[in-house]
Amino acid sequence: MLETLRTDVLIVGGGTGGTAAALQAARRGAQTILVSEGPWLGGMLTSAGVSAPDGNELRALQTGIWGAFLKALRQRQPDGLNHAWVSFFTYDPRVGSQIFADWVRELPNLKWIQGDRPRAVIGDRDRLRGVEFERVRIEAQVVIDATELGDLLALADVPHRWGWEPQEEWQEPSAPTLAQLESDDRYQRYPVQSPTWVVVMADQSQSAPPIPASTSYNPDLFAGAWQTPDNLAFLDYGRLPGDRFMINWPGPGNDYGEGLQRLIQGDRAHQEWMQEAIAHSQAFAHHIQAHWSDRYGLARDQFPQQAIGGGAFALQPYYRESRRVVGSSTITELDLLPLHQGQVAKLPCNASGQVSAIAIGNYANDHHYPNWDFRLQPKSMRWGGRWTGTAFSLPYDCLLPVQTEGLLVCEKNIAVSHIANGATRLQPVVLGLGQAAGMAAALAVEQNCDPRSLSVRDLQEALLTDSEAPQAIVPLYDTPPEHPDWLTRQRAYLDRPEAYPATGVHGGTAAASLISARAQTVSGQFERLGDQNYQLDDGKTVWQLVTLDASIDQQFKALSDRLPLAVVGLINPAGHWLIVEAIHP
Repeated sequence: MLETLRTDVLIVGGGTGGTAAALQAARRGAQTILVSEGPWLGGMLTSAGVSAPDGNELRALQTGIWGAFLKALRQRQPDGLNHAWVSFFTYDPRVGSQIFADWVRELPNLKWIQGDRPRAVIGDRDRLRGVEFERVRIEAQVVIDATELGDLLALADVPHRWGWEPQEEWQEPSAPTLAQLESDDRYQRYPVQSPTWVVVMADQSQSAPPIPASTSYNPDLFAGAWQTPDNLAFLDYGRLPGDRFMINWPGPGNDYGEGLQRLIQGDRAHQEWMQEAIAHSQAFAHHIQAHWSDRYGLARDQFPQQAIGGGAFALQPYYRESRRVVGSSTITELDLLPLHQGQVAKLPCNASGQVSAIAIGNYANDHHYPNWDFRLQPKSMRWGGRWTGTAFSLPYDCLLPVQTEGLLVCEKNIAVSHIANGATRLQPVVLGLGQAAGMAAALAVEQNCDPRSLSVRDLQEALLTDSEAPQAIVPLYDTPPEHPDWLTRQRAYLDRPEAYPATGVHGGTAAASLISARAQTVSGQFERLGDQNYQLDDGKTVWQLVTLDASIDQQFKALSDRLPLAVVGLINPAGHWLIVEAIHP
């Protein structure tokens, strides 16, 4: 007979959202149990090997547990975070894992159970009261489904979605019509976005041990993955500290989108798919070594060894999509696209007209399918000398099942359309969703109510005033968390959403500059190449000038062409960037 544990809040899944939810619930004071299948916490950010996160890179969007995670990485990663061109923040996944583990161990009211999986729910689709795992039974006042594929939704028969929705359902501009869904077999072949099994390679400066070709190896699958072997841009995409490389390459790379229906057809089918996915990544690593250079081998000490995965291979796949709960409301593409001639989406409001935002993001939206360049409605802007995504807020209702009490969701299983998932699935957004879910669960325990009965304003206030990691819920590009008026401005737009500017810029006093410990001063000639396109020629190197700071963005716009200039910032050789933190004309 299984041992029975009782707790206030149970989080099932130690991924990105689940880890944040557990931390926030426990920090708020709730007795919390977190159950993870694997030995690491952090999911996409660690176990799945995606230690080059996308989105929420602008200074004003680095808030909550996401902002705290970046600060901890800067303190613990001696070589800094500027190594790759796909992200402003690349790090050793072992460092990220240790940060989350340390944070969890600091909380005496947070119990972490490793190596267990849910097998049944306690309760039914109307009310969840706990979960039975392989080795333990846990009863809780609030259960949070933070599994990678929405496993509790299936176990409890909670209404959920999987796959495409036609344009006729929500009028999303990028969604296929019903006729297209029925006539184009790609929509059936690829019901969800392709996952990737990340592998990490290392430059060993000499011939590395050969990487065996998997039985599925077919060089034709990887034709055109890079332009020329002397162009390091391919590997620099995911360069990590210590001359290591995250291999998470779309197109003719190691995305694996075959037979994705198996992900939800039971353990045997899922295991079969995972074996194929990891073999596909091994084949790609072999192809890189054989056709690029034999100096690149497997970084075999990157992850703990497991039966499947580990060593140079991530502990789990990077899942981009999940079962998605049918929620009290559903996030669609229309909720994420910017306002007319604007740079932010409208703030979400509930049926009573109250702003319901609880997390923010800005990813541009993209979808991964094999040999299919699926086009989406543009959701990008030129800002700070580069392209970035326009910002949006996500509503509390997306965490709430339409009918099941005692349950919250906080991973890629939120109430979101297939199309919109391409922007909400990213690591910083999911951290924010997890933090909101954990806070909501703790407040529900405090108030002895169901999460759906919570006042959303109480939840927002708790997130904004959290003592350890206050989280923004209204995107304001010119108001980072260090700004003295940050809290006042956040509250102002909750009270008067009609005043929220389409630019996402509040105006008024700018925030003081933040200069990184590793920042350098570089002098040269400033050159304006076009709208939001700047460079600095220091006589030896021509650097692209970019910034994550709104005040620097404004200064860029005012600078004259061919002006002598000194800037303070961080150098990123892979992107040929200077990330400017201060300007001295």
